[in-house]
Amino acid sequence: MIGIAALALCAPAIAQQERRFIRGGNNEFHAQKFEDAEVQYRKALEKEEKSYAAAFNLADALYKQKKYDEALQQFSSLAKEQEDKENLGELYHNIGNTLLAQNKLDDCIEAYKQSLRNRPNSQETKYNLEFARKMKKEQENKDENKDQDKDQNKDQNQDQNKDENKDQNKDQDQNKDENKDQDQNKDQDKKDDQEKNRDQNQNQDDKPQEQPQQQEAKISPEDARRLLKALEAEEQKTQDKVQKEKAEALKAKRMKVEKNW
Repeated sequence: MIGIAALALCAPAIAQQERRFIRGGNNEFHAQKFEDAEVQYRKALEKEEKSYAAAFNLADALYKQKKYDEALQQFSSLAKEQEDKENLGELYHNIGNTLLAQNKLDDCIEAYKQSLRNRPNSQETKYNLEFARKMKKEQENKDENKDQDKDQNKDQNQDQNKDENKDQNKDQDQNKDENKDQDQNKDQDKKDDQEKNRDQNQNQDDKPQEQPQQQEAKISPEDARRLLKALEAEEQKTQDKVQKEKAEALKAKRMKVEKNW
């Protein structure tokens, strides 16, 4: 009997200590000393672990310190055990605020909806719900614009690569044309050299052959000068012909390049 009486007297003392710690936590909370408020609320829970006020205020203090994961866990645990609709509405409202701070917009919107199912007349929750929906819409538009810019940049890069490849192909074709012209010029020079050698051999064949049995033919100085002039004129004619063909080949090459551009 003495023991039971002692326990009965102890209970009001514990409740008083719990309320005292809660009041101390509230004073620290209003002074924006959220860490000190957290300490007071935890002391209150040590005195009474089922204290709804201490647990709820502890979650608020955690939220104010931006300890969002801990605050969310605290609010969610209380919501699982709570049956009072007003309290549930308040808890889900705070869950929504915590998710909103974490930019978890889909979960945030669902939490506000759940709050309004339990507390349909809360104007603050309705406002927060519309605010979250607006944020989600803006984020979707931003993501859509980002995807469009990404696709546009991709198309631009593809077009740029196509243009670069096209320019490279043009350069390659131009180089091929230049090499072809060079090969043609080499072939023409070779052909000219062959014709020159053939003319020289022909001129040698046209000269009188030595006749050992007869008297050597004599060429007068005047005839020698005329023959020399004739050979020089023939050589100049050949050179003029070669230069003319080279000029025509170069002109044709330039006209072809201009046409490609």
